[in-house]
Amino acid sequence: MKQYIRPAYWPFIVSLGWVLTFGMGGAARAEGDEPPSLADKLEPYIECVNRLSGRALDSRTRYLSWADKSGPTGKEKIVYGLYTLYDPADCNRNIPAANAAQPHDAALEEAGTAFMSSIMALTPPINEANNYYEQGDYKDDKMAKGREFHPKLMAAWDSFTAADTRLRDAIERIDEQVQLETLAEAEKTEGRKTRYFVLALMAKAKTLVRAEGDGSDKDFDAGKATQALEAYEVSIKDLEAYGSANPGEKAGSIFVSAARSFLKTGKELMRRVRDKTPYSAGEKMNLNNSLSDWMVEGSPPALIHNYNQLVERFNSGAGI
Repeated sequence: MKQYIRPAYWPFIVSLGWVLTFGMGGAARAEGDEPPSLADKLEPYIECVNRLSGRALDSRTRYLSWADKSGPTGKEKIVYGLYTLYDPADCNRNIPAANAAQPHDAALEEAGTAFMSSIMALTPPINEANNYYEQGDYKDDKMAKGREFHPKLMAAWDSFTAADTRLRDAIERIDEQVQLETLAEAEKTEGRKTRYFVLALMAKAKTLVRAEGDGSDKDFDAGKATQALEAYEVSIKDLEAYGSANPGEKAGSIFVSAARSFLKTGKELMRRVRDKTPYSAGEKMNLNNSLSDWMVEGSPPALIHNYNQLVERFNSGAGI
């Protein structure tokens, strides 16, 4: 079962995940041994959040990087436009199918429907506005349509953000249950071997990304962050120790490397906040660019980037 990746600009990062789910139900169902599970039900929702959410939020970030929040004026020195969204057709089929599948969870299903409704409503105004800016039509009407598009775009993005939050919260709630059950199942059926240690590590990684949140002084608890860092580091050492004692069962080196990169980034962010280290002018410039923000040492985007790298390694099977 896939995890979902955290978009770097998602505004409620503490409650979020690109999520930890490790279901094995697909194979079991093929053998007729087990009924459908919530872990299996989650997968289409996770896939759709992974595919659509980050792009939708990046599109808003790109637009607001040059347009004022009250709307474009026509006096902008640079007009970047905005990103178009990925094709939502597969998700528009898969989420209704997931909603209809057993076992039912009303909150998840309602959130999935709202998510798809909001992304479908967001797509046309983004496409229309993008064409307008890409073609340079704002040069012909003195940004008249740009000002007309603005409130429609912002309203559609606001609606999407609310629906995105709602779906992520539903996924997170179920995921917590699935995660605990899967970890217990791994220990019961296989013992504390590679799979168990990888799953435990991913659980500690999610705890760490929650503990450090968006790195703001207001919400950051250095004690909690340090505790989460220590627990996560122990989980890496446990995995490595098991691999050293059982060379034929070692976790993949690419996974362990990603795990250690995430640990390093977590420590850097904790130190920056704890020591009140300000961002330099160059770092601030990079933080305002969604293509380079993750390169700023000890920044929340760097934390999320490295968490997502770890998630991708896990989803690819590199750990087990």
